[in-house]
Amino acid sequence: MSTQTLSDLSGVTGQVIRPGDADYDKARTVFLGGIDRRPAVVIRVANDSDVSRVIALARDTGMPLAVRSGGHSGAAHGVVDDGIVLDLAEMRALKIDAERGTASAETGLTAAEFTKAADAHGLAVGFGDTGSVGIGGITLGGGVGYLVRKYGLTIDDLIAADIVTADGQLHHVDAKSEPDLFWAIRGGGGNFGVATRFEYRLHPVDGIVGGMMMLPATADVITSFIALAEAAPEELSTIANVMPAPPMPFVPAEHHGKLVIFAMLCHAGAGEAGERAVAPFRALARPIVDMVKPGRYPEMYPPDDENYHPLATSRTMFIDKVDRGVADTILEHLNASTAPMRVAQLRVLGGAMARVPVEATAFAHRRSRIMVNCAAICERPEEMPKHAPWVTGFAAALRQGDAGAYVNFLADEGAARVRAAYPGATWDRLAAIKRRYDPTNLFHLNQNIPPSERS
Repeated sequence: MSTQTLSDLSGVTGQVIRPGDADYDKARTVFLGGIDRRPAVVIRVANDSDVSRVIALARDTGMPLAVRSGGHSGAAHGVVDDGIVLDLAEMRALKIDAERGTASAETGLTAAEFTKAADAHGLAVGFGDTGSVGIGGITLGGGVGYLVRKYGLTIDDLIAADIVTADGQLHHVDAKSEPDLFWAIRGGGGNFGVATRFEYRLHPVDGIVGGMMMLPATADVITSFIALAEAAPEELSTIANVMPAPPMPFVPAEHHGKLVIFAMLCHAGAGEAGERAVAPFRALARPIVDMVKPGRYPEMYPPDDENYHPLATSRTMFIDKVDRGVADTILEHLNASTAPMRVAQLRVLGGAMARVPVEATAFAHRRSRIMVNCAAICERPEEMPKHAPWVTGFAAALRQGDAGAYVNFLADEGAARVRAAYPGATWDRLAAIKRRYDPTNLFHLNQNIPPSERS
C-alpha cells in the first residue's frame, strides 16, 4: 500500500493489521481450509464511522474489498489477495430487551455468543447449526437452522438493520424506512452494503430436547427418518447427515467408517412434548449413539475447534422427496466415493418458513421441501479436483424438480448458480435495488448480483 493510502487509515479507530504484523496470519485465516490469500490490509473496524472510512478507501483506491463477519463463506469471500478486508469481529455489542422480546446486535457477534446471551432470558433467534458463524453473513443470506420449522428463517425475525452503503452513508432500514433495501438484505447477501447492526424479534425457548442421534444408514431408515421429520410437530427441526461414522471416542469402534445417519434433532421446548417428538426416531432402529436429551438451546452449539479448517468440495440444492429410490441413490454414491469423508446432508423444511409469502423477502425458496448438501471432505488441497466430479455427479443424480440453491451454502460455482439462488422476479428486483445503492458493484466479493442496466 502506498504512503498516501496508509495515511487514509489514520482516522480509523479499530485495529489496522498489515503484512508482517504479529496478528496478520491469524487475521487472514477463514473457516475453510486451503485458503492462502494475502490481503494488503485487514481492518478490524470499531464503529460505523470506521466502516464508512474503509468503504471510502476501497472506493477511492479501486482496491478489492472483502467483508467478513465470521469468515464462514463457502467461497471464502471474507478474504482477498492484495485488497482490503473489512473485519467486523470487534463490533460485538449486544442489548437484549427481554420485556419487549427484542435484541439489538452488532454483526461481529457469532451465533453462539448471541444465543448464549439470549438464553439467559429464555429467549432465542434461530441461526444456523454452527456456533462460530457470524450473525452478519448468516442473516443476510436467510438463515436455516434448528428453529426453522417453528420460527422460520433468521430473516423472518429481522425487524431493522443499520447498513453502510457504497457511498459511505449509514442507513437505518425497516419495513417503513427504505423498504426496498430492507427487502433486499433479507436474503440478498452482502451485495448492498455492510450491515453493522441488526434488531431481532426474540422467541421464548426456555429449554429444548435435542442433541445428536446416530442410526444405521439403511435405505429404509433413511426414508423413514425423512418421513418422520416431515410429519413431526413444527417444534422439531432435524438435520440428517448420511456419512461414514467418524472415529470419535463415543462411537463404538465396530461402526467406524460405516455409513450412518449422524442426525441432529432439536425440539423447541423441553418436557414431555419434546420426548414424544423424538421417540419415533429412536424406534426406527437401535441407536448407535443417543445424546438427545433435555437441555438449553445453546447446547446445540458445541465448542468449536478454532484449528479446524475443512477442505471440502460441495453442492447445495433442494429436492421434493426422499423415497426408497432416492435413499438407494444416496447410499450407492456414498459407497462409491474414495473421499476420506463424504456426506449427504438432508434438512426437512416447511412449517413457519413456508408460511411466509415467497415475495415477502429476497429468500425465494419458501416452498422448497428438503435441502440437500452433498460434500466430499479432503485431507490435502490437491485432492479436491479429484473429488469434485463425484460431488457434481452425486448432486445430478439427486436432482428433482426444484432447481433452486441456498445462497449461504454456495461455494465458488459461477453466475448461473447465483441466479439459481435468486430466480425470476427476485433477481430482477435485486438487480434494480443494487443499481440504486451500489451502481459500480463495489460490493462484488460475494455471491454477486450485478446492478441492472439503466433502461
